[in-house]
Amino acid sequence: MTDVTTLLEVGGPVAALGGGAAYTRANHPGVYWSAVGLPMSTARLLSSYGSVMEACGLTVVPSRLRVLATQVTSRREIRPVPPRRGLIRPTTTGLRLRLRLAPGQEPADVAASAERLRHAWGVHAVYVTTVKPGVVELRLVGYDVLSKVRMPRKVAGGTLQVPVALREDATPFVRDYRTVPHGLCLGATLSGKSMYLRHLVTGLARQSVALIGIDCKRGVELAPFAPRLSALATDPEQAAELLPVLIKEMENRYDLIKARQGIAPGTPDETITSDIWGLPEHERPVPVVLFVDEVAELFLVATKKEEERRDEMVTQLIRLAQLGRAAGIYLEVCGQRFGAELGKGATMLRAQLTGRVCHRVNDEASAKMALGDIAPEAVSAACAIPAERPGLAVVGDTSGGWSRIRTPYLSLADAAETCRASAHLVPDLPAVKPFRPSVPVQPVESPTPAVQPRPVTG
Repeated sequence: MTDVTTLLEVGGPVAALGGGAAYTRANHPGVYWSAVGLPMSTARLLSSYGSVMEACGLTVVPSRLRVLATQVTSRREIRPVPPRRGLIRPTTTGLRLRLRLAPGQEPADVAASAERLRHAWGVHAVYVTTVKPGVVELRLVGYDVLSKVRMPRKVAGGTLQVPVALREDATPFVRDYRTVPHGLCLGATLSGKSMYLRHLVTGLARQSVALIGIDCKRGVELAPFAPRLSALATDPEQAAELLPVLIKEMENRYDLIKARQGIAPGTPDETITSDIWGLPEHERPVPVVLFVDEVAELFLVATKKEEERRDEMVTQLIRLAQLGRAAGIYLEVCGQRFGAELGKGATMLRAQLTGRVCHRVNDEASAKMALGDIAPEAVSAACAIPAERPGLAVVGDTSGGWSRIRTPYLSLADAAETCRASAHLVPDLPAVKPFRPSVPVQPVESPTPAVQPRPVTG
């Protein structure tokens, strides 16, 4: 009887501890990793590093000098040596360590064994990046950071740089318009495309940037950000009037560059290789970011007259995509599908959009439209995005690299409040003033007096 009582006394706290650990792992994976996962994975790595590297085929024959020294000092068996390991640096989401590759090894050898290393050391994923020739960094991620996105507290940013999402390797995804001028964002309904757009708008709203929108859904996506927008077109007719104004603004900026750098006035715009960032700061025009939501609405036509207007708008968008970067005009095009079936000029415009973000789509053809021409292996990853994870996307660029990202939740009310608070940053662009959206005046509630007046009775 005494033994049973003792077991119950000991088993109760152990069961409670195990249940608490399971609850923490499921609901607070970051806390669980810091308290339990980090020390366990570090112990596994330190105790099994040599054997794991040998099992993965990442060891090499030791040098002759090392063989000779071993034979002289001891009678131990000569074994292959693993890559030299650097210090283990813990992070809030995993571990980081650097490996110095042995002669004859390459980073691809380590990357091919990433899945084996993940299982051997008990982590969620292992990513390999090249630091410099002969040195790679292993980034071990302890848990699924995309299940509940928490952006890093400190993210390096700058002009036209917006941290909009978290990568699967726990690093922030920064949309940099200076590096990738134009982008295409595709996704089905409720896939998280609007959330991605909110982060872009609110991130740019705090900077000295002119924001212009074309939202052919009567402005339901971009109208809440009207206080910060320099111009907004809510239907194809208004877009047809706004785009020529932007073309003229681009041409005026090219004339400014020519005048400043002494280029002959008759020089074609296509031959100018400089841009507005080479101008003095007091002469530099403000950058412009054009958001086009539901781009298919600009392509769809029903009559011959609408077809002529469509062709003109598509031509203007292509010109902006080809020549706008040097003039400081950048495009962010969003839609559900964007392929050749939209009509003439669709594929030509898509070819100019370097950055690609593909959320959940309804068919494989849509994923190929976004990623097939730059990262074919990313198409299957985009098709595997589940519906219960809105905001999850696959991002790729013309280098062929790709990764999964997920945007954190941002309510429409918070995004609109950010735009209202930064309304004073709207730059002066006289050309687009006729298209400036009207902002309704917020009703001011009269404050309730601290002391209610009492009626005077006679």
